[in-house]
Amino acid sequence: METNVPTSASRSVERTSRKSKPSVPMFLAAWALLISCGVIGTVWYTGQVKDKLTQDISAQTAQQITLMQQNYDAQLKQMQTDFSGELNKVQGKVDALNELLEFTKDNTNSKTDNSNKLFTQLNEVKKKLAELQKSLDVLK
Repeated sequence: METNVPTSASRSVERTSRKSKPSVPMFLAAWALLISCGVIGTVWYTGQVKDKLTQDISAQTAQQITLMQQNYDAQLKQMQTDFSGELNKVQGKVDALNELLEFTKDNTNSKTDNSNKLFTQLNEVKKKLAELQKSLDVLK
């Protein structure tokens, strides 16, 4: 009888130990839950980083566009003043040539052909003046 008692006691210990072990499906479910939480967290964090980068790049792009626009406006104003100055110079030359032409016409007789040369020069200057005016209009 002594042999029966320890055997039944060891079986009851084995039964209790089997009952206290966690089951394999429960372990797999917990493992799957942890993995899915990690994946969801990674996707969320990646979205946050993406949004932050998009905002930063948009702000930098807007700042660079504003700076480029300011530079362009400054260059355009400089070119307009330069062309205006050139137009004024050419206009002064045209006026001087007109005065010289008037004077030459008054002093020439029928045998000289100086007035024809002055008219040619005057026409060339007028053409240049027209080209400069067109360039200024294009820049505006």
